[in-house]
Amino acid sequence: MRLLVTGGAGFIGSEFVRSLLLSPRTGDVRITVLDKLTYAGVAANLDPVAGHPRYSFVHGDICDADLVDQVMPGHDAVVHFAAESHVDRSISGGRPFVTTNVMGTQVLLEMAKKHRAGRFVHVSTDEVYGSIPSGSWTEETPLSPNSPYAATKAGSDLLALAHHRTHGLDVVVTRCSNNYGPYQFPEKMIPLFVTNLLDGGKVPLYGDGRNVREWLHVSDHCRGVELALRRGRAGSVYHIGGGTELTNAELTGLLLAATGSTWGSVERVPDRKGHDLRYSLDCDRAATELGYAPRVRFEQGLAETVAWYRDNRSWWEPLKRGTARPAGPPAPRAPDTRLPAAAPPGAR
Repeated sequence: MRLLVTGGAGFIGSEFVRSLLLSPRTGDVRITVLDKLTYAGVAANLDPVAGHPRYSFVHGDICDADLVDQVMPGHDAVVHFAAESHVDRSISGGRPFVTTNVMGTQVLLEMAKKHRAGRFVHVSTDEVYGSIPSGSWTEETPLSPNSPYAATKAGSDLLALAHHRTHGLDVVVTRCSNNYGPYQFPEKMIPLFVTNLLDGGKVPLYGDGRNVREWLHVSDHCRGVELALRRGRAGSVYHIGGGTELTNAELTGLLLAATGSTWGSVERVPDRKGHDLRYSLDCDRAATELGYAPRVRFEQGLAETVAWYRDNRSWWEPLKRGTARPAGPPAPRAPDTRLPAAAPPGAR
């Protein structure tokens, strides 16, 4: 199987690429990564597979129709991770999110149809549903996004499913809960808090900290995406959740304990605009049809993640300074790579 993986230099996409190419169970899977290498696309994330005989890299933008037209032929499936994903950035300025998440997805769908690519796995988010006070969303729950980021992901979900219904494209959509793990860009809550605390700095906690998120280790997410690629029904949506719900305040307490810090390191900041209170996914369909269940216990995964950031300063320190990049192939300079001095805890 030859896969075109968009956004393969990002946090989740690179985990997917590494997990397939470095595992003997995946056989003769060949992967082409298409990535623009924006601020969160880190070339060094793919260093472990650099030189692999079944891996190739194309530096480019999914919005570039001519480039995608050249790259798409010969691939058996597309796994589409590429997206602008940081909620706070989307609130500050939504245009890049519309361009990449909606227009870029449309370009990929058009070219997948033109070149008769097989399966198109569109990787999305639980944020398209908005907020749920109790219970869990099913795949039939109406979409009700509240942030510009979530709205653009909802739009791209609908475009992908429309291409299945109108053009017969073999589309599968996955929607995940909040990811964590190694190689996550340090603007998201867990790596931001861990790296700040390791440096003896402060961490910003939104509002009263009661917002609830469901946490999913990135390796479990990528295994779920692979299951959807291999076993999913065309035209279906699958939830990939982690099963561990925590308030932001509870998670903050765990991160303080893991880094030997105290609540004196926490600064309360004004709540995010349109901040969703709670996310929760019903994953019965993925369990029944795909055989999916999370394997990484949150306590173990969080401890290993904190240890990874403690041991890999050479990866994250240049990213937080915005003055250099981790070791790896050179990447183009992208706008606004610096994190704000007190970046908010954007959990996606």
